Amino acid sequence: MDAAQQEATARARELQRNWYGEPLGALFRKLIDDLGLNQARLAAVLGLSAPMLSQLMSGQRAKIGNPAVVQRVQLLQELASQVADGSVSAAEATERMEEIKKSQGGSVLSNTTQTTGSSGAPTVKRVVREIQSLLRSVAAAGDIIDAADALAPSHPELAEFLRVYGAGRTADAVAHYQSHQS
Repeated sequence: MDAAQQEATARARELQRNWYGEPLGALFRKLIDDLGLNQARLAAVLGLSAPMLSQLMSGQRAKIGNPAVVQRVQLLQELASQVADGSVSAAEATERMEEIKKSQGGSVLSNTTQTTGSSGAPTVKRVVREIQSLLRSVAAAGDIIDAADALAPSHPELAEFLRVYGAGRTADAVAHYQSHQS
């Protein structure tokens, strides 16, 4: 890989970090590990070709062009967190992945009944992910940052909210959420 290709890849990964909260290679590797998939299966569930998934993971391509695919990524992230916390079994996860594969996008809040823990109350992380998904379904992270920059002089708290939930990492959003609960 020559210097120009390395620079283009670095730029693509930075754009991915802005748009999706992290480079897609890292995000997709987490999904593969957490859900027990391989790249071909992940590509099939997302509705991408294997070469397109590979290009997104390697930084040869920066953006997921299809909003329904972005939606499926978000649904898989939620599913992975449910598998990790034990609220969804491996068998249920396989069924849910088939549903996600068939999904055409739509409301990210449609399965709120499945986002509750054993106590019946949603976990902080799930609430935060719902907020992040909703914001990210409305605009790309770069656009959310631009909106936050425009709001910052007159409404700094709203600007911070947009930055943290619309373009930040889930862990930072969880910390923000917990610090603003009474």
